[in-house]
Amino acid sequence: MMARGTRKLLMMVILLEFTTDIWMLPAPGGVFMDSMDMRHVLRWTQPKSSCNTVVVYAVQYQGEFEFLVKNGSWINAPECQKIPLTMCDLTFELGSDSDYSLRVRAQCGSELSAWTTFPFNRNNMTPPVPEIKVMTAGDVLLVSVRKFPLTSITRVMMWKGDEEQQAKAHLMPADQEVLQVAALQEGAVYCVKAQVFLNSGMQSGYTDSHCVSITGPGAPAWKEPTTVTLTVIIMLGLLIGLFWSIVHCRPGSCQKYFQKEPLPLSLKGNFDLQININHQREEYCEETPCLLSSVRGEKT
Repeated sequence: MMARGTRKLLMMVILLEFTTDIWMLPAPGGVFMDSMDMRHVLRWTQPKSSCNTVVVYAVQYQGEFEFLVKNGSWINAPECQKIPLTMCDLTFELGSDSDYSLRVRAQCGSELSAWTTFPFNRNNMTPPVPEIKVMTAGDVLLVSVRKFPLTSITRVMMWKGDEEQQAKAHLMPADQEVLQVAALQEGAVYCVKAQVFLNSGMQSGYTDSHCVSITGPGAPAWKEPTTVTLTVIIMLGLLIGLFWSIVHCRPGSCQKYFQKEPLPLSLKGNFDLQININHQREEYCEETPCLLSSVRGEKT
């Protein structure tokens, strides 16, 4: 009797799981990590389903801390909750060299799929070939490398002329922006190439060789910016002094510096013309009889 009850219970559980698998939304497939230039993007394919609405996705991740200390808890990727895209940028979430577990599931309306899990460790990813720039300043060779995460180191190989077999290695941590190699031979040609490697031992390929000619000893690196700074300070001081002198200059003191020169005689005009109308009239009347006076005399 007991065995029959157990069988029936087992059959019901199997049937329930079978029907659940039939009606449940299929889980996303083809999950993989697309890592390029130390950027990590999780991608997947859309499940085949007859969903009447847009299928959205949710992504979670779990690091060693969540697995060991927080009893296997999962963290929601902030930018990847209910998104219609089949990709999720997890570059900032996967910020350490520990092992991670990633998972993604689909949702159609109120129907959810199962989680698809994907393991990841960024140290297992091959770092990209670095980008470098090579310049010279006098007898100094400067090599700048694009920044990488703090777990990476750039190895710069340097040699003179065609002596690549005798190349010397220079190591640059990720927080060092420029490598300087001084006291090089004037007129000689130096070549460099670089690669990136991680603490795990994974390394990129080498860059192409970059060769430059050394022009000769030049001014120290500090001299040019120091000269520019001193020039700016001196000019600013002169302008401030001139402005202060103009504002605080007394009238008596300033007159000897700002004297008004008189105009030359050749530029002066003679405007002292005086016309005496009455005097001219009297002279005119003396020479010719005044008609007006004679007319008045006749009337009287």
